[in-house]
Amino acid sequence: MNFPSKLIENAVNEMSKLPGIGKKTALRLVLHLLKKDEENTIHLAEAITNMRMQIQYCRECHNISDAEVCAICNSPSRDRSLVCVVEDTRDVLAIENTSQYKGLYHVLGGIISPIEGVGPSDLHIDSLVRRIPESEIKEVILALSPTMEGDTTAFYLTKKFKPFNLKISTIARGIPVGGELEYADEITLGRSIVRRTAYEL
Repeated sequence: MNFPSKLIENAVNEMSKLPGIGKKTALRLVLHLLKKDEENTIHLAEAITNMRMQIQYCRECHNISDAEVCAICNSPSRDRSLVCVVEDTRDVLAIENTSQYKGLYHVLGGIISPIEGVGPSDLHIDSLVRRIPESEIKEVILALSPTMEGDTTAFYLTKKFKPFNLKISTIARGIPVGGELEYADEITLGRSIVRRTAYEL
């Protein structure tokens, strides 16, 4: 790809490093920014720089935060007896968007994956175990991906929780709303049958 300017080329190269952005899309975005008022581009650059330089991670749950303790952990309206364990911040956002959960979170920062060289010591597991006796937590919800690595992590965490008087639960797994049974994979369908629930009117 030929560029009319080295400055444009550098901007395109940096933009195309973002996930899902190829060189053509990057060029389109760069040319769009060039057409906009200079002030708009400066605001965008400042927002990205401030985000990268000033973002923090909550000392309690390890979620992305503007302060030392995040808004969720600080909120007096959250149920402090519940903690939902998730892989990363995207999972917190997904659960929060349902408006169905009012407890706290703990972000592990990944899941155990020997193939990728990720062990328990690489995750925020010790801080989770330390939180339990120091808090009002009565139930831990394991909201981890239904994969081999997710199940391995859940199994490891369950063993770590044994010394505590805790209820340990996992998010339900099964056929999605609007899904057709014939298109469901055997494992999902099998789990749905085994973990069936009572039908209520």
